[in-house]
Amino acid sequence: MTANGTIRYWAAAKAAAGTAEEPYAADTLAEALAAARGRHGEGLAQVLARCSFLVDGRAVGARDHAGVALADGGTVEVLPPFAGG
Repeated sequence: MTANGTIRYWAAAKAAAGTAEEPYAADTLAEALAAARGRHGEGLAQVLARCSFLVDGRAVGARDHAGVALADGGTVEVLPPFAGG
């Protein structure tokens, strides 16, 4: 069964996606991001390449996105680099 949750976009990711949040239906972070790229195109893909991600409040860091499982009812936070502290 595929997990369903929410992707929240911040700053440049929000602008590129054209929305603050949207649902995901995916089992891994890689699947959720691939679907988002498919929906929103190259502009979002370029921003995602520079982003960091939180899955249910935990930093993904350098982990392979294909190995990051998503939970039903979970949240993915898409965080572009921010200026300042």
